Formats: sequence, C-alpha cells, structure tokens
Amino acid sequence: MSLFSLLSVSESGMTAQRTRAELLVENLANAETTRTPEGGPYRRKDVVFESAPAESPFSSVFESQLGQPDGVRIAEVVQDNSEPERRFQPGHPDADKDGYVAFPRMNPAEDMVDLMGASRSFEANVSAISAVKDMIQRSIDLLR
Repeated sequence: MSLFSLLSVSESGMTAQRTRAELLVENLANAETTRTPEGGPYRRKDVVFESAPAESPFSSVFESQLGQPDGVRIAEVVQDNSEPERRFQPGHPDADKDGYVAFPRMNPAEDMVDLMGASRSFEANVSAISAVKDMIQRSIDLLR
C-alpha cells in the first residue's frame, strides 16, 4: 500500500462525512417544517455508509498486485417514515379539523451530537492526510 493510496482513503472519508453533515444540517433546519412539496411534514434523512475500494489517481502496477485499500462511500440516503409528531395548535395554517399539526419526528439534540461526530471524523481524516503529506515530504527530503 502506497502513501498515495492512503490519501484516497482519507479523501473518501472526508467526502462521506461532508455529505452526512449536509444532511444533518438540513434536518436541523427543517425541524419545524410542517409542509413540503411532497405533502406533509419534513422527513428526517440519514446516510448509510459502505466499504468501497479507494480509487487512487496515483495507482500503479504494484498497487494492482497488492490490492486496493478500502475507503468509504455512501450506499444510500434513507428517509424516516415514522408517524409525524402531532401537536395541538388550532390556529396553525396546517392544522387538521381537530386542531392538530403534523411536525417532523426528530430530536435536534441527537442531530447536533451526530453533527459533532461527523465534524470530528472529518477532522480526523484531515489529520491523516496531513500526516501522510509529512511522510511524503520526509521521503523526498531523504532522496535529496
């Protein structure tokens, strides 16, 4: 495994965590959205990761013989299909005949914790890239 393939592994992790963070921010922004173009309240979204071969632009014949390291990619984006939370708000424009409004079923505190986890995972991948970059630089310095 070359140092360049390690860069691809960290890059795939950063891409996956960025997408996860974008969806978590979308969830937080729509925590009180009662009306969507599809009808009904907003539905919480989350990503499902899967292992995938890391594609390195610096691949060589030797890497193909040794095997590719695994990275991560997004397998799918899942939508929460649980029943919406019903709140009694008779003056709300989206209230039903009984005065109840359907709100998204989500926990903003849980999404904030997930967002912090995504941020820390992103930062860990940045640190890994920085370490690999330093190793490559030291290797170049040794060859001088």
